[in-house]
Amino acid sequence: MSAWVLPDHIADVLPSEARHIEELRRELLDTARGYGYELVMPPMLEHLESLLTGTGEALDLQTFKLVDQLSGRMLGLRADTTPQVARIDAHLLNRQGVTRLCYCGPVLHTRPDRPHATREPLQFGAEIYGHAGLEADLEALLLALDCLKATRVEPLTVDMADARIVRSLLAGVGVAGERMARVHAALATKDAPELAALTAEFPSAAREGLLALVNLYGDAKVLDEAARVLPDSALLQQALQHLRWISGHVGGARLRFDLADLRGYAYYSGMRFGIYTPGASDALVRGGRYDEVGAVFGRNRPAVGFSLDVRELVGVAAKRPLKAAIRAPWLDAGPDAVELRGAIAQLRGQGETVVCVLPGHESEVDEFHCDRELARDAAGRWAVRGC
Repeated sequence: MSAWVLPDHIADVLPSEARHIEELRRELLDTARGYGYELVMPPMLEHLESLLTGTGEALDLQTFKLVDQLSGRMLGLRADTTPQVARIDAHLLNRQGVTRLCYCGPVLHTRPDRPHATREPLQFGAEIYGHAGLEADLEALLLALDCLKATRVEPLTVDMADARIVRSLLAGVGVAGERMARVHAALATKDAPELAALTAEFPSAAREGLLALVNLYGDAKVLDEAARVLPDSALLQQALQHLRWISGHVGGARLRFDLADLRGYAYYSGMRFGIYTPGASDALVRGGRYDEVGAVFGRNRPAVGFSLDVRELVGVAAKRPLKAAIRAPWLDAGPDAVELRGAIAQLRGQGETVVCVLPGHESEVDEFHCDRELARDAAGRWAVRGC
């Protein structure tokens, strides 16, 4: 095998795609900043017990592990940034009241999370801490939609659910973790026969409610149907009421409800959403409320947010036209060279891209699509003209 062959599901990013990724990254961060979110940059690796404590425990199998040569302790390469941002909010900032944070950086997965996915997503996310009301849930969803609109991704469909619905149905049902994971998987895939087999020994109300969830997906009428067919409880009614309120404040996207949707990380505690667009194999964005995420760090603060993979976003976002550049000759000495360098510096200071043609390379392919050139005008001055 060649030494330069990359591992499976790991790839280089070449100039055209890299430019597109960087443009999207800037648009996403600028959109978050417009909402008042501050940028943080957590480290790529941490002590393993920090990464995999609390809600991060669900990421154990997705986390690369290594030994720190300085301390001998186990380190982990992050598989998700949310636990790190919760740590920053709890320990480093330790603010009272609302904190809005955003981030954009690579994460690493031991396995791709679906066919043809990369193991090195470029994760962008935004999170708001310190407000338990629905206003924060709505803000996170609206920001996620505006981020996709800023990157010119459309049309958009929002699938909404609430983790409290399943929780209310399972209240008092004692089930081992592995079996519960299978129940969640059957709900997510709407596998009614598997779900029926797994819940055969559940109390009848829980079993019937879970089986009803398999068919509770569609437009806003689903919420009314859920209130009618699911066992009545204060927690379930609150979840349905919250979904009605949030959906009533969202525009510019098609709204759907999938009350059995449990995909994503296990730490969601309330409303959750996924945003879809044609051409993407799965949700572009996943987010929701996860109030327990900071508990292990000593501050059990209300929290809600979302994340997406910028590299996946590239596949569905329209490419921006390449900003045309200016071609300039190369001079290495004399007064003409000094004057030329001054003209080039002035153009670059104005935001122009100026590509100097090195000696002997005048006929090479123009990767920057230069549509102008810097040349002497009739008065002998360096000036830009069409080419």
